[in-house]
Amino acid sequence: MMKLRLASPRHLVDIARLDGLRYINEKDGHVEIGALTTHYRIESSALLKQKCPLLPMTAQEIGDVQVRNKGTLGGSMVHADPAADWPAAAVALGAEVKAVSTSGERWIPASEFFLDLMVTSLAPGEIVTAVRFPVLPAHSGDAYAKHAHPASGFAVVGVAARVTLDEKGHVESARVGVTGIAQAAYRAAEVENAITGKAPTAKNLQRAASHAADGIEANGDLYASAEFRVHLATVYAERALAEAAQRAAGE
Repeated sequence: MMKLRLASPRHLVDIARLDGLRYINEKDGHVEIGALTTHYRIESSALLKQKCPLLPMTAQEIGDVQVRNKGTLGGSMVHADPAADWPAAAVALGAEVKAVSTSGERWIPASEFFLDLMVTSLAPGEIVTAVRFPVLPAHSGDAYAKHAHPASGFAVVGVAARVTLDEKGHVESARVGVTGIAQAAYRAAEVENAITGKAPTAKNLQRAASHAADGIEANGDLYASAEFRVHLATVYAERALAEAAQRAAGE
């Protein structure tokens, strides 16, 4: 932000040595991750691969090796870049962000945390110390599908999905988060509604994915126009749903 001349803080505080903010814990059906936990630690966590596989899947798609070893979950969430990967996973899973200040602490739903281009609902004086995600339910599967920008590695479009199947193999519930399209990551509710209760056939998944950008004013730039981003959203939503459904079925 400073390099782009978008921020000119009077003081900087280095929090890199706060080791108490580096952890991955499971408790009461959630995994809680400290804000200074690196992308690589999330990518390589055996606990997360078992309990919340969407997170390692997402982490391995971030930037390059150097970025994954230095960048952190909390830093990415607070930066709120509209093309970042973590917001899609956070919104899809209904994650909660822990904000702490001298006045106390509160948990902010991810759906209320990302407000606009690099804007969050953090109040002045608050910092993020942790993010918690619900663990993977039974008969469920996760997937993250992304079209990366060839230069930056950021998501031109990224789609995170969690699908739960019922005893008949139909979609009991679906959660879909999309990044790279709008000014902030969002839940693709129309996609979720369109596939819930139906068999995850190729035709049904394609029809549901066609709603990935419904009601969204898509971004456009020199690499990808708004129309192309909308097209990519439908393509990658279909891929993410299909992969998640396959994993839910044990395939």
